[in-house]
Amino acid sequence: MAQRLHLVFGGELVDPARTEFKDVKNIHVVGIFPDYASAHAAWKAEAQRTVDSAHTRYFIAHLHRLRDEETEASITDALTNS
Repeated sequence: MAQRLHLVFGGELVDPARTEFKDVKNIHVVGIFPDYASAHAAWKAEAQRTVDSAHTRYFIAHLHRLRDEETEASITDALTNS
């Protein structure tokens, strides 16, 4: 079975109604997690820790969706190995 990796990250946004970070150099990478449940727990902890900052948001990125394990080589593999 393929791993279902998830990345949890966040930081201060330019506008709380958008997803543009104020300073990408200050994005807080919480970590990479082996399943959605543990990623969600980490996301929730960071979201609650920063609840008083309306401009701070955290996200879960589904890293496993970036690579199709059924395909022999992904598009990025083809580009980097050319």
